[in-house]
Amino acid sequence: MCDVCNKAFNQNIQLITHQRIHSGERPYTCDVCKKAFSHRSNLITHQHTHSGECPYTCDVCKKAFSHRSNLRRHKRVHSGERSYTCDVCKKAFSDRSNLRTHQRTHSGECPYTCDVCKKAFKQKSHLITHQRTHSGERPYTCDVCKKAFNHRSNFIKHLGLHSDERPYSCGICNKTFKRKSSVKRHQSLHSGKHP
Repeated sequence: MCDVCNKAFNQNIQLITHQRIHSGERPYTCDVCKKAFSHRSNLITHQHTHSGECPYTCDVCKKAFSHRSNLRRHKRVHSGERSYTCDVCKKAFSDRSNLRTHQRTHSGECPYTCDVCKKAFKQKSHLITHQRTHSGERPYTCDVCKKAFNHRSNFIKHLGLHSDERPYSCGICNKTFKRKSSVKRHQSLHSGKHP
């Protein structure tokens, strides 16, 4: 039994893990970014953000996710479920955190502030990404060429360069490209207008 909150457990290991809530102990540390976790499973899930591994796949559209909770949230796109409604404008959201973020557009609240330059952000993820401009951290590394990136989206885009996939095509001559920007540049040849 936990001596802080009196919660009972069947196994001692469950009690030990639970007590980390009270002690703040985080014994599992990411080798890449040094972020610490109280549970080993949370560390393993977190490490997917660095490797780009996405082991959870939507059975409807085959989109892949690094976290099981993100897949669960994504499935609401297909079901159309939008249980969270803004009191101000009545816009509905499938996710409570998206509603909270949206509500900041009405309030103007920017609760996340950079310690270095004092720039404020509505979303914590935007602050974390911004902070990399100060630290120089590049947590996403390509296994093929070892190039590192500070934005996950740029990392994912880069991975396409190493594959043979060419998902973008010119609507005029059907030539295919790896990047959308390459199609736009190519199409300017047909139109005579340069971007």
